[in-house]
Order: sequence, then structure tokens, then C-alpha cells
Amino acid sequence: MESRSLRLSQLAEKIVHCRACPRLVAYREEVALRKAPAFRSETYWGKPVPGFGDPEAWLLIVGLAPAAHGANRTGRMFTGDGPRGAGDFLMAALYRAGLANQPFARSADDGLSLRGVFLSAIARCAPPKNRPTSEEIRSCLPFLAEETRILEPEVILCLGGLAFSWTLRALASLGLNVPHPGPKFRHGLSLDLRPEGPLVLASYHPSRQNTQTKKLTPVMLDAVLARALAEKGNPPERRGG
Repeated sequence: MESRSLRLSQLAEKIVHCRACPRLVAYREEVALRKAPAFRSETYWGKPVPGFGDPEAWLLIVGLAPAAHGANRTGRMFTGDGPRGAGDFLMAALYRAGLANQPFARSADDGLSLRGVFLSAIARCAPPKNRPTSEEIRSCLPFLAEETRILEPEVILCLGGLAFSWTLRALASLGLNVPHPGPKFRHGLSLDLRPEGPLVLASYHPSRQNTQTKKLTPVMLDAVLARALAEKGNPPERRGG
């Protein structure tokens, strides 16, 4: 049987060459040509962004979509959107939890290594105003479903309401018994699909809008990651009462 690494690599190739959504293709390529003044000398990735992380991950973290001058520039999930951006906020939390070797994500060659964690998103192309349409997400969702099939994560952490609701759809497409309608999103929510599926956790997205207003604080994200770590290797039949 093919290794997870090989299967993820093959899937990444499919993702990178996808041109299914004309609006997103046009936007991501326009941004890559126009560039932000701070990155004028850089070559932008300008393509769909595949997942990134440990191929033996037990924790799958799902975001919304690449940032126009972040992952769309660097080609790596949650990378390059600045020292106060979502990537650095998330990576600092993963570092504190012992799941990353450094507390920042600045470029694809910055030496970042994740331990037991894989980063993904419900949409793989940077969307205008950071808002993919439902049709665009629906077109992209099979990539997330396939990553989940390959990884078989114990825990999935969804960052934001859209990531939560669409991740549940991806899990349903894999034949899991997902409640419909699913629970309403809130920070700290958990949905246990074990033993057939993962434990699904929810957190506010670590966007600047949420972190700078203190809607999401480091302590809040640390608590969600602590819950994930507490459940690692701890299926329902082995949990205490």
C-alpha cells in the first residue's frame, strides 16, 4: 500500500494544478502579478495551496482560504501574513503546545516543522475580500475530504464558522454519521464522531480581526489545543467516566 507521504504528495499535485474556479484563478494570478509593495521583489506562488505538515498527523487543522499576500505568496498554509497575522498566532500556539519547532511561519523555507499536525483549508485559492463563494468551496471540498481519508486524524480543529460547517460536509461525504443540521458554531465547541470518525473541535479563526479585538486570545486557543492533546490516543471506550 502506498505511504501517506506519497498519497499526500500526489494529492498536492492535483491541488496545485486545479483551475476549476475562474474567479479565483483570475484573482490569485492578478495578485501574484500586482504584488504588495513590501513584497515587490518576491516571486509569488499564485496557485492553489496544498496542505502542509506531518504526514503521520493525528491533528488536522482546517482554516478558510489562503491569504492573498500570505499563503498565496509563499505557497504554504498559514505562512507569510506578517508577525501579527493568523499564521504566526497559530504557530505560536502550536509551539507552546509542543506541536511546532518554532513560533512563527514567515516563508516556505523558514525551517518550520510540525509534529503530529497537518494544516489545511476548505478553499485552496486566495479569494477576493477573503470570501470564497459557496460554489467555490463546494468545488474545493473533495481535496479536504481526500486529505482526511488519507490522514485518518484523531482530532480535527476547525478555525472559524465556515471551516466548521464545511468540514462537517466533507466528513459526511466520507460516509460518516454527521448530524444534520450540525450544531451551531461557537468557540470551544466539540462534536464527537468517534469511533468511526474524529473528534471535531471548533475555535475562532486567528485572523487579525479576532486577535486584535481579543475575541480570540492566546489563552483561548491554548485551551482548545490542550483539549485536542488530552484526547490524543484516547478513544471513547478508554475514557474515564
